[in-house]
Amino acid sequence: MKVVEQIKLPIIDEMELFEQKFSQSMSSKVALLNRITHYIVNRKGKQMRPMFVFLVAKMVSGGETNERTYRGASVIELIHTATLVHDDVVDDSNRRRGFFSINALWKNKIAVLVGDYLLSKGLLLSIDHGDFDLLKIISVAVREMSEGELLQIEKARNLDITEKVYYEIIRQKTATLIAACCSLGACSVSPDSEDVQKMRKFGELIGMAFQIKDDLFDYGDTAIGKPTGIDIKEQKMTLPLIYTLNTCAKEKKKWLINSVKNHNKDKKRVKEVIAFVKESGGLEYAIKVMHRFKDNALSILSEYPESDYKSSLELMVDYVIDRKK
Repeated sequence: MKVVEQIKLPIIDEMELFEQKFSQSMSSKVALLNRITHYIVNRKGKQMRPMFVFLVAKMVSGGETNERTYRGASVIELIHTATLVHDDVVDDSNRRRGFFSINALWKNKIAVLVGDYLLSKGLLLSIDHGDFDLLKIISVAVREMSEGELLQIEKARNLDITEKVYYEIIRQKTATLIAACCSLGACSVSPDSEDVQKMRKFGELIGMAFQIKDDLFDYGDTAIGKPTGIDIKEQKMTLPLIYTLNTCAKEKKKWLINSVKNHNKDKKRVKEVIAFVKESGGLEYAIKVMHRFKDNALSILSEYPESDYKSSLELMVDYVIDRKK
């Protein structure tokens, strides 16, 4: 059995019902919109974010979920999908999960409007049912994701990212959404409890490990849906590169910055950069940091009693750093 299927086992019924509710939450009176949202629903990913919502809700409540849990999972998936649609426009990307992106099929203008529609649908789903505590969690996540993206763009111009700034970028860009999933799950069944903050921290730690794992793929040899060296070509400062810049000799640092800034489209030069980062211990350092985040996340889980839901969350933590794509 695949790991993802194993993780899903304790929430298999919830995930099936969630898919129906999620499709309904996207419906519109506009035929074009329905055609596009149908395309999105049929090309869904692993749905890790709703899985986090349900697993956390059931772990902290001893196996309970309610309508708020389903709404929370739908909201997070609507918002996440909106950000992916907008990201593809920003990155001028024509593919998403091996299929054509919305902007590739329907052009940028429609893609931006569809993203806005999904975002508003998510917010209204919370407002219509008075889930203001859930709405606050989501809104903070959306604000932080936007700030993280803009901070990354600002820093990439000068390539002056310190490790501290890098952690702030990935916390906002990636970790904040997984943190929102976990705190939403807890808040849906146990509002105003300390579980909400505990689970937010747990999700944040997983999100940090998840992003560092993504950074490592840039230096890998396996086909993972994103070409090797793509972050260097896009002048994205990742942890292995930051570590190398901060620890190498002055001349090498100059060469590295020049390579990333001015020769990032030169395949031979990009290969040389990747080789140098590997030689300098950049990968080992990033792996060490990733494991630290993972261990801290697991220590939060260890405070909860044993259950199938807790076991699945532990599996999820391992999966995040062992995944091949």
